[in-house]
Amino acid sequence: MQFSSLRLTETKGVRDYIMRMRDIAAQLKTLEVTMSDTFLVHFILCTLPPKYAPFKISYNTHKDKWSINELMAMCVQEEGRLLMEEGEKVNLTVASFSKRQKGHTKDKGKGKISAEPAIKKESTCFFCKKKGHMKIDCIKFKAWLKKKGYDKPKETSGH
Repeated sequence: MQFSSLRLTETKGVRDYIMRMRDIAAQLKTLEVTMSDTFLVHFILCTLPPKYAPFKISYNTHKDKWSINELMAMCVQEEGRLLMEEGEKVNLTVASFSKRQKGHTKDKGKGKISAEPAIKKESTCFFCKKKGHMKIDCIKFKAWLKKKGYDKPKETSGH
C-alpha cells in the first residue's frame, strides 16, 4: 500500500521521494515481490506531479532507458530548473473598485479603516500660501498673470 500511495508532494524533494520508492521496492523484494528497474523507473515517472509533464515527455521520446540512479540525477536537475522557473514568476493582483474599497464597509466599527480620509483639509493656495482658496481663484496670482501678459486670450491661427 505504501508503494502505490506514496507521492512526491508528501516528501521533502524528488531525491528523497525516489530513494523512498527504491527502499520500498527493496523491502518488497524480501517478501518475494520483485519488480524490474525499468518498471520502477516507469512507475516513479507516472507518479510525478503535473509540473513534471514536459520532463516525462522528454523521457518517453528518448530511446535510452534510465536506471534508478540516472532517473534520480535527472529528476533532481529538473526539480532545480522548476524551482528557478517558479522564482521568476510574478503574481499580478488587480483591485476591483467595490463599495468596500471606497470607504463603505458593512462591518462598521470592527477595526476597518476607510479609504476616504475622515478629516478634510482646508484648501491652500500654492501661490500665496493662504488657506481658503486655490491658485486659480487667487487675486495675487491673477495680478501676477496680468503683469506677465498671460491674461489676454491667445490668438488662434486659422488651421
